[in-house]
Amino acid sequence: MPRVVTLAAARDAIVTCDRCTRLRAYCRRVGVEKRRAFANETYWARPVPGFGDPNARLLLIGLAPGAHGANRTGRVFTGDGIGGSGDFLMSALHRAGFANIPTSHHPADGLELRDAFIAAAVRCAPPDNKPTPEEIAKCLPHLDAEAAALPRVGVVVGLGAIGFHAYVRLMAHRGITQRPRPAFGHGVVHRLGSGQVLIGCYHPSRQNTNTGKLTARMMDEVFRKARQYLDDGPASCTPRPGR
Repeated sequence: MPRVVTLAAARDAIVTCDRCTRLRAYCRRVGVEKRRAFANETYWARPVPGFGDPNARLLLIGLAPGAHGANRTGRVFTGDGIGGSGDFLMSALHRAGFANIPTSHHPADGLELRDAFIAAAVRCAPPDNKPTPEEIAKCLPHLDAEAAALPRVGVVVGLGAIGFHAYVRLMAHRGITQRPRPAFGHGVVHRLGSGQVLIGCYHPSRQNTNTGKLTARMMDEVFRKARQYLDDGPASCTPRPGR
């Protein structure tokens, strides 16, 4: 029998996690030193849980919280500045009908995701935005718990190679292996043994969006594909029983 997991239980386990000493120390330090623009704010400075619709059929997996973004606000892809990765992502989700507004500035901004949920491979902000392989592995149970609490997910979008491969690793952890192993590529679609579809997407970081490696049109195409697979119906996307 599949284990029963709730998003509330997954969230509690995430926000109280202290498995990675380096990451916890860094997040707390950033929360004390702060950035000048946020000097009067109280930083979240804890591991960040996922956010979105509990009945979501679309799951997005990012890299990790930004030091002065989600590590400050406590919500994924939130607070990294106007035109930052959060706004770029939410604009695309809004155009695709998965978000009610095109921005993500703070937890009380009224943002709601519709049929979508955003998680991350790593739940603590890492120095230089580079978690170690060991830290990624220690965080996998959190992704496992949130994914288990989202039984309707049929399409997964990996935002960057780390988020993409975290889900591939999760499938292997559950005994669902792919041969050959899914390779990350922007817009590349893989049918998983779980019955789900996994789509690669460049991460909407400023490094990618400011250089044109990822454009709004490119991200729109990813969510067009996601919507198409979801609209194809349960036979196309719904995970098989016992996932």
